[in-house]
Amino acid sequence: MHDIRYIRENPDEFVTLLRRRGFVSSVDQIIALDHKRRLAQTEMQLLQQKRNDISQKIGEMKKAGGNAERLKAEVAGIKDKLIEAEKTEKNIDAELNASLELIPNLPDPCIPDGQDESANRLEREVGKKPMIESPKEHFELGEALGAMDFETAAQMSGSRFVILKGMLARLDRALGNFMLDLHCDEFGYVEAVPPVLVREQALFGTGQLPKFAEDLYKTDGNHWLIPTAEVPLTNFVAEKILNASDLPLRLTAWTPCFRSEAGAAGKDTRGMLRQHQFSKVELVSVVHPDESDVELERMTSCAEEVLKRLGLSYRVMTLCAGDIGFSATKTYDLEVWLPGQNSFREVSSCSSCRCFQARRLNARFKSPGQKGTSFVHTLNGSGLAVGRTLIAILENYQNPDGSISIPSALRPYLNGITKIEKD
Repeated sequence: MHDIRYIRENPDEFVTLLRRRGFVSSVDQIIALDHKRRLAQTEMQLLQQKRNDISQKIGEMKKAGGNAERLKAEVAGIKDKLIEAEKTEKNIDAELNASLELIPNLPDPCIPDGQDESANRLEREVGKKPMIESPKEHFELGEALGAMDFETAAQMSGSRFVILKGMLARLDRALGNFMLDLHCDEFGYVEAVPPVLVREQALFGTGQLPKFAEDLYKTDGNHWLIPTAEVPLTNFVAEKILNASDLPLRLTAWTPCFRSEAGAAGKDTRGMLRQHQFSKVELVSVVHPDESDVELERMTSCAEEVLKRLGLSYRVMTLCAGDIGFSATKTYDLEVWLPGQNSFREVSSCSSCRCFQARRLNARFKSPGQKGTSFVHTLNGSGLAVGRTLIAILENYQNPDGSISIPSALRPYLNGITKIEKD
C-alpha cells in the first residue's frame, strides 16, 4: 500500500517508477479522489465545529432562561448534513483505497529495467556442475525407483499432484528438517507452526488479495489456503506496535503451500516442478527500516547456505523491474542447476517489501523517546522450496545404475544411508 502523501507530492516520480514495472496507473484520478476526500473531511470538520458552537450557545441560553428551540432545530439540520458528509467521505475513501490496493510496490532504483526474466541480472554463479553422461530428469529417476507416483495422484486429485513413497518420502522429510535446523540453530530464526488456513484480511496484508485471487484456493467458508508461509508469518505483526528492541524479528516455518497455477497453463506439466500442492521452508524478517537492505543480503545468504551444504551448483539473479512480485521492491532469485533439464531453475526468491506490506497490515514500531510510530519493513524468502530441492538432488546425484547418492549433509537425517536404490 502506498502513502497517498507521497503520491500527492511526487506524482511524476511515482508514475515513472511504476512504468519501470510495466504498470500504468491513473495517478490523476487518485489525486482527484484524494482531493475530494480532503474536501469532504474539511466539510465534516466545519460542520462538527458549527454544531459544537451552537450546542454551546444552547447551553448558555438555557442557563439564561431563553428559548433555544430555533437553535435546536439548526443543530438537528447540521446533524443530517454531517451524516451525509460522513457517508460521502466514506464512499470516496473506499474508492481511493480500492485504487491504491491494486498498485504494486515501487521498484528499487538499483534493479535492472526490463519486463521479463530475459532482463534479469546475473550476480554470481556458485559451485561446479556435475559431469553426467546422458542425465535423466527427476521424474524418470523417481518413477524408475518406484518412489514417485504421478498416475495414482492424478486419479485421486487430478494433474499437478504427486505421491512420494519410501526413500523419496524420507528424503523429502530429511530436507525440511535439515533446512529448519540450519536456519534456527545457525542463523537465529525462530521456528513456528502457523495455520495454513487464513482469512481474507491476512492475504490482503501480504498483497495476494485482491489482485491475485485466481491464483489461490478458497474454501466454502471464510478461509483461504496459504500459497506460502509468508502469509501467516508476516501476519504475526499485523495491527501491532512493536518496541524497537523487538527488532529484528526472524521467523521460519515448513508448511504445505497451495497454488492454482492459473497463469501457468502448459508450463512444466511433467514432473514435480510446478504443483498445486508443495512444501516450502519460508523465511520472514521484520526489521527496522534502516536495516532492510542489509537484511535482504543476509536472508539471501542463509538460503544460499542450504545449497552450498548440499553441494548443488546455483546462480543468484537480481530480478528486473518487470519481473518482481507485486509486494516486492527488490528480489534475488536462487536458481539451482538441473542436469536433466540442462538449465537453471528457481528454488528460492528472497524479497524486500520495505514498508509496503506493513502499511497494509498496520504493523508498526516505536523507538524510545519517539512521539509517534513508524512502519516496520518486511522481507520474505524461500529457504528453500523442498520439492524443487529434492528434484535437484535427484538430478545432480544420479548414478548410471539409476541410484541416487545422498549428500553428506543429509545422511544424519537418514540414519547414515548413503544411497537410494530401487527396492
